[in-house]
Parts: sequence; C-alpha cells; structure tokens
Amino acid sequence: MLLSVGRLEELPDIRQKEAFIDRINQLATGSPKLFKENIEPVVERLAQHFYNELRLKNKIDFKPKKNSNYEIVKLNTLKNKDVREFGAESICYQAFEQLKIGKYLRARKWSDEDINLATTHIISRAIYPASEYKTVSWIKENSSVCEISGCDRKKITKDKLYSIAHKLFREKDGLESFLSRCTNELFNLEDTVILYDLTNTYFEGSMIESKLGKFGRSKEKRSDAKLIVLALVVNREGFLKYSDIFEGNTTDSSTLKHIVKKLNEKSGYGSQKPTIVMDAGIATEDNITFLKQQGHDYLCVARSGLKQYKADSSKKPVEIKDKKASPIEVLRVRSQRNDDAYFWVKSYTKALKEKGMSSKFAQGFEEGLRSIQNGISSKGGTKKLDKVWERIGRLKQKYPSTHQYYEITVKDNGKGITTELTYQEKTDVKADQKAGIYFLRTSLDIKDEKTIWTIYNAIREIEYTFRVLKTELDLRPIYHKTDQAAMAHLHLGLLAYWLVSTIRYQLKMKEINHDWREIVRIMNTQKVVTTTVESKQGATINIRQCSEPDEKTTIIYQKLKYNPIYLPRKKSVWHTVDNQKKLKANSQPLADP
Repeated sequence: MLLSVGRLEELPDIRQKEAFIDRINQLATGSPKLFKENIEPVVERLAQHFYNELRLKNKIDFKPKKNSNYEIVKLNTLKNKDVREFGAESICYQAFEQLKIGKYLRARKWSDEDINLATTHIISRAIYPASEYKTVSWIKENSSVCEISGCDRKKITKDKLYSIAHKLFREKDGLESFLSRCTNELFNLEDTVILYDLTNTYFEGSMIESKLGKFGRSKEKRSDAKLIVLALVVNREGFLKYSDIFEGNTTDSSTLKHIVKKLNEKSGYGSQKPTIVMDAGIATEDNITFLKQQGHDYLCVARSGLKQYKADSSKKPVEIKDKKASPIEVLRVRSQRNDDAYFWVKSYTKALKEKGMSSKFAQGFEEGLRSIQNGISSKGGTKKLDKVWERIGRLKQKYPSTHQYYEITVKDNGKGITTELTYQEKTDVKADQKAGIYFLRTSLDIKDEKTIWTIYNAIREIEYTFRVLKTELDLRPIYHKTDQAAMAHLHLGLLAYWLVSTIRYQLKMKEINHDWREIVRIMNTQKVVTTTVESKQGATINIRQCSEPDEKTTIIYQKLKYNPIYLPRKKSVWHTVDNQKKLKANSQPLADP
C-alpha cells in the first residue's frame, strides 16, 4: 500500500479516475504532461495533491535523466574550500572593461597574456596596494582576480609584475589621452573647469644615482629623505586629464607653464579653453600673465591678503554651507591692484583650526622666550647680547607666522651683556582677527558669490585624489631603487585610480559617498568558493561559484549597473578508479539468456 486516496467522490466518472491514475504516473516517473488541455482542472488538482503526499512520505524513487542537475549525494562528505575574495575584484574588472583599457592595449599589438597580466596588476593595486612581492602572495592565496582576468595564477611572479608595470609606463601618454576621452564620452562630461596641483612623495633609500630624487620641502615632513614631485590635472568630476613627474626640489609655481602647454597639445581645445583652478602656491603673477596669454581663465587664492579693498555697503556677505554644514561667508570686493575680480571669504571651520594652531604656536614661541630669559638669569646661561639675539632670531625662524604679533625688548649693561628680556603681545593687531579669512582672485566675469565658491570648492576633488593615491593606493613611500622603476610605480597607481574614480563617480551620482576603502570592505563580503561532495556512486562533484551578494553589496552592484555574479558556475565530476570500473561494467550490454 503506497497511499490511500479514499473514495474519490469528486471524481464520479470512471474515466476521470483513470485520468487521475495516469496523471499520478506521469508525475511520479517524470514523464512530460501529455495533452494538458484535456486534463480536467479537478483531476489535475487532486493528482498534484496526492503526488505531493507520496513525495512527503518518501514513497517515490526515480532515476534522474542523463545531463540532469539532480544528483544523489552523501551530505556528510560536503566541504567548502578555496574561498577567495571576489566582490571588489568583480567591480574593478567591470570598470576596467567599461574604460576599454584592454581594447586599447590590444590595438597597440599587446598579446592576450600581457593584457591579462596588466589587468591583474592594475586591479591588485586598486584593491591591495603593496609591493610586488606581497602582491604575488595576495594573488595566489587570497584573491580571485586571476579567475576574472584570465591570467594563469601559477605563472605570476614579482619579476613579471615589475616587467608589466614598466611596459604599461611606456604607454603612459597615449593611454592617458585615451582614458580622458573615454570618461568624457561615457559620462557626457565637458572639461570646462580643470584643477591643477602638485604633491611630493619620499624615497625609502639613498637614491644616490637618481636624477629625479632630490632633497626639498617635504609635505610629509621627511626632510631626511629624497623626494619626487607628482603633478596632476583633473576635471571637477575627479577624472585625470594629465600627469607629470618632476625632480624633488621643483617649486610648485615653476611647473605650470610646462603642464599647460602639454595639456593644450594633447587635448586640442577649441576657442573655449577650460578655467584653471589652482592654489596660492602656483598663482604667481608670472603664471597668471602666462595663463592670460594662453587664453585660459583662472581662479585661485590670492597669494597675499588685500590690505585695501572696497565692498558694496548695500550688500551683505552671502552665506554658504559646506559639506559638513559649516557656514562660509563670501562677498565680492573691489581692489585697485588689477582688473581681476576678488572675493572676500571667511570660513568658520578654517578660523577654528587656525585659532587652534596659532594658540599652539604662540605657546611654543613664549616657551622659547622664557627659555632665553632663564639663560640670562641663571649662572652659566647665555648672556652675551649677540648670542641672545641669535637665539631670538632662530626662534622667530621657527615660528614665522607668530613672532609678528609680539613686541620683544632686550636690555644690556653697555658692555655686551644682556641684563633683561621682556615680551608682550601687540595690542594693535591680533592673530585671531584674520583667522579663517582669505581672498579668491579670478579672471571670470561672474558676480554671483555662490557660483564662484562652487567653482573654487572643486579643488577639494584634487585634494581627495592625492589622499587616495598616497594612502589608499600606496604611492607613499617609494621603495624602488631606480628612477624608471619609481615612475612605473607612480603610473601604476594612477591607472588603479582610473578604476577607483570611475566606480566612485557613478556611486556619487546615486548619492553613495563611501570612500574607497569602505567600498572595498563592503564588496569583500562576497566570495567565490568551491563546494565538494561525494555522489551515491562514489564520484566527487566539484562546484565553483560566487556567493550571493548581501544587501549592501547588492545596492552597489545595482547603482553601478554591474553584473553581481560575473563568474559563471563551474561543475566538474571526478571518478575514482573503482567507480570508473563500475560505470564501465554497467554500460556493457547484457548477454542473451
């Protein structure tokens, strides 16, 4: 007895009962439903009901068809292995494809093997910025990047990564121009405003034979190490337009002419050239004159504050909120210096920061003066007048922005010996009076304060670019020993930044403003894993597939319009020797009786 179906009073006709039995047999044996249109709804409903009863009571067993997705397996043999990070690699590769970098390299007669290796190295630098030696370990032990890029993981060595980075650097100029055009076309951008700035990074090593490594003013306060200067031009959306590398002792202002000429040659701007936004360190009078000659408008911070200016008495400063909702006041003013427009700006956040810094500097300056006083009054201390003034001079040099607010008096006995040193803050001017105030200078004929501030505030994008490059993409410090290797290292970081900026721009357009490390963290919750299990016949079944993305990962995929399961599922079956013999024996035809 398999199942009691009762009297089937809902099927009074014998033909209905026969149709019911046939339908049960069809469902139980997996046969296709024949003549569906002739099956009465009541027969189909009852057949489905009792078929499910049979299944729940495990009364049905059937042999799967050939090529079926069903296998009878031993659950106690199920294991997961070779778990690797997948999500961040997936979006980076899809950004790589979106930018058509592989297509460009193929047009340059690169082999598929080199393109796959270059793809692997660029994506690795974006996700796991480290030395080539550590990158090899990450690729072989942690990441699924090779499965995505098509590169043979076993063949990757640090020397191959060094070699492909050098080969990519030889494509720098053409690749940079191609990517600049590509992003403009992809996102329908016009480079009406471009941002220019420089940063430097230091070498860990003596770099004795280097022509680029020079001692200079380090922005990381590493005066003990040689530097190299990186100059970048980006548009207001954060995409690179041009980059160049200079010697470490190059001053910021001396690079502008070279960069603008190169940029104009590459970009081929028409009659309307972009407005250049730059910081005060670059905006010398000579550079501003040059920009006018080249037909570029400009916007910058005035190198020195205006002492004489006039404002319209009928107008009040326009209050603007920055990203952190802190108030900023902007007011157009007039100056007799030149024909440029000037805007008075007061930032309350900047004022608080400057007040804190000036307080710290004032404290240090006063401690230095008290130390000199103690030397004058103590036995064996510095008392000679010229030595005292020398100590004061060194102290002023250490605090150049602070000493101007102090009145220092030194008295001596007429014989070159100091008897007294006194100091007090000047009453006519206070450091805090100018805190947070600066002036914008522009050739643009725009009277609206909010528009001017919005254009200038785009410079924050290049500041973010440098922050990502130096910290999140490991451009600082440089451990390479030759200039060529150092330049290849910097260029590889810039290529990785193309992926980062492409992903972040699309997310920002959808109001997702995560920084890059946070995006990588979220995406790394998605893995690719191999599941193994033994079948009833003793064969080992291997399935390689991606885990399902969680909620946050799914949102990022959706906003980017990228494929969340970029790798197809792969299935393989391994038979043991005994299992193969059984299969072979079972496949032989039976002998006649």
